Amino acid sequence: MEKSLKEYLAAEPGTMDCPVRSVLDRIGDKWATLVLLVLDDVDALRFNEVHKAIGGISQKMLTVTLKTLEADGLVSRTMYPQIPPRVEYALTPRGRSLLPHIHGLVEWSKEHMREILASRAAYVA
Repeated sequence: MEKSLKEYLAAEPGTMDCPVRSVLDRIGDKWATLVLLVLDDVDALRFNEVHKAIGGISQKMLTVTLKTLEADGLVSRTMYPQIPPRVEYALTPRGRSLLPHIHGLVEWSKEHMREILASRAAYVA
């Protein structure tokens, strides 16, 4: 029998018993969603191209983020044996299947950001 959302959310943190937490932990960090969006409109990008497209991310954090997304099967890494070595990153079919949901969140954010900022200001005041 399928678990209810309440049962998933009540699962022990850090376990795979809650797919919602598990996925949000991965894509909800500061950079993962931006990396997925950068890779959305291209076949593949090299590391430096991804780095340049996302302002403010360090090379180390980009490396960690790409490895995490690769481990989850959302991004593929292809290394070409040439001098100098060439490595390209691309979305996998699983990564592409996540994009409509991310785009929905982007649209919702654009639509509601003004009100959210006003609420934050009112809360602080």
